[in-house]
Amino acid sequence: MDHSLALPLLIGLVALALAFDFLNGLHDAANAIATVVATRLLSPVVAVLFAALGNFAAYFFVGLHVAETVGKGIIDKDAVTPAVVFGALVGAMFWNVVTWLKGIPSSSSHALIGGLLGAGIAAAGPGVVESSGTTKTIVAIFLSPIIGFAIAMALMLVTSWLFRGSSPRGSNSVFKGLHLLSSAAYSISHGGNDAQKTMGIIAVLLYSTGHLSGDFHVPEWVVLSCYTAIALGTLSGGWKIIKTMGSKLTKLNHHSGFCASSAGSIVVFGASALGIPVSTTHAITGSVVGTGAARRASAVRWSVASRVIVAWFITIPASAIVGALFYWLTLLF
Repeated sequence: MDHSLALPLLIGLVALALAFDFLNGLHDAANAIATVVATRLLSPVVAVLFAALGNFAAYFFVGLHVAETVGKGIIDKDAVTPAVVFGALVGAMFWNVVTWLKGIPSSSSHALIGGLLGAGIAAAGPGVVESSGTTKTIVAIFLSPIIGFAIAMALMLVTSWLFRGSSPRGSNSVFKGLHLLSSAAYSISHGGNDAQKTMGIIAVLLYSTGHLSGDFHVPEWVVLSCYTAIALGTLSGGWKIIKTMGSKLTKLNHHSGFCASSAGSIVVFGASALGIPVSTTHAITGSVVGTGAARRASAVRWSVASRVIVAWFITIPASAIVGALFYWLTLLF
């Protein structure tokens, strides 16, 4: 490949990837701050700044296993071309914008995975799919909200028992502090998993165009750029989705907010350690619903939850179709 000819295209695609990362932060801001906003622990502006700092802080705490899975574990890295990356990113961004406008907390992560699969298969056929990374990602779609639900419900029951003799005022004061800490942990886990998906895309793009020397790896400038982009996106907020997450699914207080954020962060940190590009949206949604169900089944607005679940199931196929269409569109030029 003539690198001088490829360089302008490469710069444009890296910019597009960072734009997706920014949109990811914008779209998923609700994941980290919905509970602290709904309980009025923090004002929306302070909460967004808090979450953005947490997203960037992931740089210091989280390894790059997820970036490696996305870069070489979803589709064959040797089959990736600039056109495949373009189709994947546009497919994911299209789906993100649609769900953001509708206020539906769908998964930016799975939109990107869907776009990558759709564009990759359109370019090189079904054989291009790497079964190991794709399988564990798809399994996580089902398991992450269930595990979040179970952990959140268990935390609600255990903490309720531990504080059974405390005065409401005393226990509320304790949970207020714990809620803030758990929200910080979730913000870090969110940045650590979600920003890495874009890192993987940029790294495989650099690899496929001959701009990555040596074995496949994620350059330091890519890591810093992606953490900065997602933090700036989070700073811009995603208010419609915050409303769905923070108040429409179930009523939250500092106790349930702590349990939901803690459960979500456990799921996402665990997935990151295993290199699984899990949906932070799925993890926190399952956790929020778990806190409501721990009180009573009627505390959850199941009609809203079911609409969210439908979006989960169609995210990968929908973004895959759009990714394939935009890949084919590049063949006209």
